[in-house]
Formats: sequence, C-alpha cells, structure tokens
Amino acid sequence: METTMVEGQNKPKRLKCQDLEEDRISALPDCLLHEILSRLLSTKAAIRTGLLSKRWKHLWTLVPSLYFNDYICSSTGPDFFSNVDKTLTQCRQLKLKKLDVDICYNIRSGSQISNWIRYAIDCNVEELKLKLLTMKDEFSLDQSFFINTCFTDLTISGCKFNPFGVISWKTLRNLCICFTYLDANLIENILSGSPLLETLKLEGCYGYSRLDITSKSLKNLVLSGYYYFLQDDQYEDEYDHLDNIMEINAPNILSLTIEGDLWLWDLLLLDVSSLIEANLDYTSKSLFGEISGNVSAFKEAEEEMLKRFILNLSHVKEFKIGFRCSKVVSWLEAKGFVFPSNIKFSYVTCDWPDTDADWSDSNGDSDTATDDDSDESGDGEVFLLDDGPNSDNQLN
Repeated sequence: METTMVEGQNKPKRLKCQDLEEDRISALPDCLLHEILSRLLSTKAAIRTGLLSKRWKHLWTLVPSLYFNDYICSSTGPDFFSNVDKTLTQCRQLKLKKLDVDICYNIRSGSQISNWIRYAIDCNVEELKLKLLTMKDEFSLDQSFFINTCFTDLTISGCKFNPFGVISWKTLRNLCICFTYLDANLIENILSGSPLLETLKLEGCYGYSRLDITSKSLKNLVLSGYYYFLQDDQYEDEYDHLDNIMEINAPNILSLTIEGDLWLWDLLLLDVSSLIEANLDYTSKSLFGEISGNVSAFKEAEEEMLKRFILNLSHVKEFKIGFRCSKVVSWLEAKGFVFPSNIKFSYVTCDWPDTDADWSDSNGDSDTATDDDSDESGDGEVFLLDDGPNSDNQLN
C-alpha cells in the first residue's frame, strides 16, 4: 500500500483505502465477479471476500455454485448443519449451477439435508454432488429427486435409491452412483429414464449381477469396485462363489474402465463390440478364497479372467492395464502368455512371488502409489467460518 510522509513526523503514514484508486478486479461487472467467486474452492472463501470492501460484501449471495464440504469430518455437528441453513437463507440466486455437499452423515440431520436438496432443485440446479460418509446407505432421497428436468451431472454417494415410480432425468448426461444397493430393475429404471446419459460410473455398489446397457447415448462406462455382502440369513460356510459372477452386456459403449477392488469370482464381457478404449486397473478379491483357503483355485480364476479380458478386447485401439493388475500380468508372462501389441502398461514392471503361499501373504490391497490412485480431495477443509466480523451466521 502507498505511504506518505507527514511533516514533522519520522514514521510514514498509511493512506486510507478510499484515498487509493479502486483495484481493477473490483471494477469488473458483477457477472464476472460471480464467476470468479464460483471458482474458489469453498463457499467459505467466497463469503470471506465480503470483508474486502462494501463492493464485495454481498457478491457471494449471488454466486451460482455452492460448496459445503468437510472432508475430515472434524466439525460436521449441529452447528455445521444450522450454519448451512443460515447461509442458504442469505443466498439470492434464482439459478444454481452447482451444489456440492461432501460431509459425514448424521441421521439426526437428514431433514436438513433434504431441505438443501429441495433448495437446489427449486433453483434449477444443473450439477448436484451429494457425498455422505456413512457406514451404510441410510439417507433416503425424496421422490422429487427422481423426477427432474434440470440435472445434467449427478454424483450420489451413501444414499438410498428408493424411487416409488419411474425415474425421469431428461437432461442428465453424467451420473456417478457410489456405495449403495442397486439391482437390475433399478439400473434399468435409471437408464430408461435418462435418454441423454453419456457417462455412467458405479463405485463400490452392490446387489446387481448384470449390467445390460443397450442405450445408444451412453458411451462411457466405469465400474469402480464391486462389493459382495452375505445376506442376513446366510453364513460364511454357505457362501457359493459360483453365484458371485457379474456380466456386462454393453454393445454401444465406446469406453470401458474396470478399476478398484472387485469382490467377484468372475466378470464376463458378453458384448462390448463398439469399444475403442479400455482401461483395466483392478484387484480381484474373493470371500471363497478366504473361507475355503483354496488360494490356488482363486489364483487360476484371476489369471483366466484377465486372459479372457485381453482376448475379448483385442479389437480395442487404446487398451491400458494399470498397476493393480500387474501381479496377474507377471503370472501370465511367467507361463509364456504373449500380450497383444495394442496393450499399454501404465506402470513399471515388477516381479511378484509365484508360490501360492507367498501370493496368499501378499493378497492385500495393492495401493502402491500410481498416477490414478492420487487423492484429488487433498487435505480436508472445514467450512464453518471462524468467529469474526460479519461471520457470525454465515458458512462457506
């Protein structure tokens, strides 16, 4: 800041802010400032810009993107939820582009979360990201959620999918569903109600054994982990691994990614004839191997599954195999299997133990650092404002 010397004094005196020429950013029109604020990492940061000057004081109330996140769950208590409520009452936007909620779920605050979603829907939100960290899918989505003509991008995690009727997402293009129960009928309901859907990602979901995707609009399919849960009346010694097989029939998709931990005995690709890009970066896991101790049988099943993938995807132009598959790749190489030239390995080759005993000891998560395993969230940030001027009842 500029300073000036006052006669008879040795210390420089700061000029008042109003005596300085207004900064160029503040001179921008509101629409551009709203866009700048919407690109900040949190609504908390947007609110704090109100301390800069009177020009900025209420700009955040018209920002078209809202972020209420607590990645480390350090303050997702009653105060957090009540402050989100108060923040929304001060917002004045008629159109909301994005609402991003990423928090620990508290069953006592389910009605408040429902109100946030209704607020976003009333503002014709286009992108909705609702990620609730919970031990199981306890939060039930309102029925109004399943009939919407404004959604273009949805990410839903830790929520119960329980539509009473037909799903209607006429403008939806990208859908990510995480950590919830899905059956074949529900998946069909989603696909038939989303005629423009281009990308579907299923992360850590369970309950389905077949993906039958005949939609001509859906071009990108991502299967990121699959979990198998024993039924309440099913004991481990009754578990039949042969029932734990998934089938994928998707003749029109162009891109397929299979990644994460797959609690499956086998995964069959029935028809993926239109594929031009495939990415395999998964780890196979099996309750059968753990229960029966038949490690060698499961190892053979892993080898056969990857070998079958490679043969079924021989027509794919861009075919990548990631680090999580490297153990099985090394076993196949040791047996003389020749990998087609269309495959690219996105990791440095390493030697894995080939004995059953050593394999059993090393059958944990292969979470060695890779480019694809990086955590995009980084350090968690709590969005409640600190006590201070103009921040008593506001939240980021």
